[in-house]
Amino acid sequence: LDEKTEAVLFSRQGGGPCATAMVTLARLGFQAAFIGKIGNDEQGEFIANNFQKEHVDIHGLIRSPNMPTNKAFIWVEKESGKKSIVLDSHQYEPVKPSELNLDFIEVAKYLLIDGRDSEATFKIIEWAKDRGIAIVLDAGSRRERMEELLRAVDYPILSQTFCQQYYPNEKLEQVIEKLLKLGSKAAIITNGENGCIGGDHAGIFYQSAFDVEVVDTTGAGDVFHGAFIAGLLEGYSLEKNLKFSSAVAALKCTQLGGQQGIPDRETVADFLRYNY
Repeated sequence: LDEKTEAVLFSRQGGGPCATAMVTLARLGFQAAFIGKIGNDEQGEFIANNFQKEHVDIHGLIRSPNMPTNKAFIWVEKESGKKSIVLDSHQYEPVKPSELNLDFIEVAKYLLIDGRDSEATFKIIEWAKDRGIAIVLDAGSRRERMEELLRAVDYPILSQTFCQQYYPNEKLEQVIEKLLKLGSKAAIITNGENGCIGGDHAGIFYQSAFDVEVVDTTGAGDVFHGAFIAGLLEGYSLEKNLKFSSAVAALKCTQLGGQQGIPDRETVADFLRYNY
């Protein structure tokens, strides 16, 4: 506080939980589309161009002339890769159900939601369920109608922070069991440098974090979620998927920013070949 320091590096990149997950899917060779709202400004144009560069479909992108695009300012500590984030979203207008364009993704196999924009989220959930589309939830922090969300999804992925907020007196294994009883096909809890835990009908599995030279942990969880969906599309077992998704997230952490370091499929395969 009340001090000045010099920046070592600076980078402007696309970000956001579902956005970064979709970029991850595209880098790994899968078709992905993003639904969300941006402002009709220079930052919004940057986001749209970034999606197109990454081959993420933007037919669901909503452009509003009445708000600035959300942005985050992130300071990353060089020694540890840990970060502080200040989000500028105070003028954001939540997506209205009437603004959604869903017809273009009739062939979707998985839907990822992060619980924001509650009214639109539950419309999308209803739409997906009518079409047999499996739903993955990114639960990084508590949202509106959280219990309803947890009951509605097939693959809840919770952060350790969320678990401490929502299940303060439960062990992680107990949280997994609760979620499976709610109807989840599999449930996962991520815990940064401590790895992750997941459970399904076959049992509970633990995955330690991979040892890499960490530059920046920004977006690691978001990348994990995109990679996990890629693993589902590949038909991986939960145990194999936890390892695969952890590897993708670890590789992202070796570069600055939330999206720059997301690896392609060949890079992940090479990494796992030497880090089995």
